Amino acid sequence: VAWFECTATKDDVVHESPWYYISCDACNSKAVKGPNSLFCNNNKCEKRKVPGVPQYLTKISVYDKSEQAVFVVLGDAGKVLTGKPASELVACYFESFKFIVKISDHNLTGRIHSLTVTKILPPDAPNASLEDEVIAEAADDVLKDGSCGAGAYVSVEGPACDKVRRASDGLESDEPKCTKSG
Repeated sequence: VAWFECTATKDDVVHESPWYYISCDACNSKAVKGPNSLFCNNNKCEKRKVPGVPQYLTKISVYDKSEQAVFVVLGDAGKVLTGKPASELVACYFESFKFIVKISDHNLTGRIHSLTVTKILPPDAPNASLEDEVIAEAADDVLKDGSCGAGAYVSVEGPACDKVRRASDGLESDEPKCTKSG
């Protein structure tokens, strides 16, 4: 085993890769599912049955002045990236939040059909002040074909088919917001 230190710039998170694993609470080795409980996968560990503890297993792309590499960030090292232990992030699975969502042509006509979340609030937060009811022309056709029905509006502040901001009235230019360097 060898150790070295380097300074590199984090470029991206590797997609299609799990970001955490369930570990043994004693040795941090991967815990495996048994018939009724989790077991430590490390033969040198004293514990057999273990409570599972989420640990970071995040692949990030980094670069320096001459090379690019993919690093696997394990355990507590991942806490530096997020400011939270993995167990805290996993603990909020299945919690409800109020999402403020921005919909533009890019979100609905791009290669990946996803919506942009601009803010996350507690579910009981007061309704956010959104722009007037309007639908982007291209997005309108997509929404009409969706589950909300013809002429429906999508909302983050009420029932799923109430209202959306018209993105076409304020579409951003194709110019980058800032120049890339590197």
